[in-house]
Amino acid sequence: MSHSVTAGDVQKNFGRYQDQALVEPVIVTKYGRPSVVILSAGEYERLRRLDRQALAVAELSEDDIAAIETARIPDEHRYRSDDLP
Repeated sequence: MSHSVTAGDVQKNFGRYQDQALVEPVIVTKYGRPSVVILSAGEYERLRRLDRQALAVAELSEDDIAAIETARIPDEHRYRSDDLP
């Protein structure tokens, strides 16, 4: 769940919304449109841990490339296009 407030209201009552962000994200709107979100440091760190990174092939080591080349899909996750609805 999240709560939406105007930028002006946040400016006038920052402490209130800072406390609220410890419980739920606070969506800050500007000119009626979402602009930024205030969230707890714990939630921010949780999201950062979930963030994926993409690398260019040139950034991969020889070991990484070899591991990709030899990777196989486990039998329990294999399917054929005939299996799709």
